[in-house]
Amino acid sequence: MGDRSAGESGGEWRGPRVVVRRGLPTEPAVRGSASLFMTEAGRQGLRVGRRMLYVGPEPASDHVAQALQVPPGVEVLARRKVMLADDVPVRIATSYFRLDLFGGTPLCAPDFVKPSLQAGIEALGHRFGRAEEHLIARPPTEAEAATLQLGPGEWVVQILRVGYATDDTPIHTLETICAASRHIFPIAQVTGSDEF
Repeated sequence: MGDRSAGESGGEWRGPRVVVRRGLPTEPAVRGSASLFMTEAGRQGLRVGRRMLYVGPEPASDHVAQALQVPPGVEVLARRKVMLADDVPVRIATSYFRLDLFGGTPLCAPDFVKPSLQAGIEALGHRFGRAEEHLIARPPTEAEAATLQLGPGEWVVQILRVGYATDDTPIHTLETICAASRHIFPIAQVTGSDEF
């Protein structure tokens, strides 16, 4: 759903304020960059920004607990940020980590991990082996609607990406909440295949 202008336009349809492409699956070169969002949106000619909202412990929701293989409600490390395209909030991205693996490490610092979060995880001795992504379309929570400045009736797309170490231990769960009206999700096929 796009915005409706309120003043003299009498509520005329204006369309979405901004549209960002988020490739599925994530291109390896993009996934390995300092910021998936900054790289993808920057390639699209958008002015990009991000702001850290929260870093610290919080109880694991059911789906995060299942992804990290911990009991629901147990405290996990959360790193939450909002992503902006042309000054419009388009995504909330939260990385979750098991405190038994990452508590007391540099990942607990309140700022962005340099040169990248993936490099920070690997610097602690973890090696990525595989990842899975799960997508759900749903109405936003009140906090999500407020942060993303969503209008009534707008939905979000929730992408839950679970990264596993080479020994199959879940080491990084990334939950991305995308404003559905501000995203297009191009789907790439396996190299050499053009069937959809």
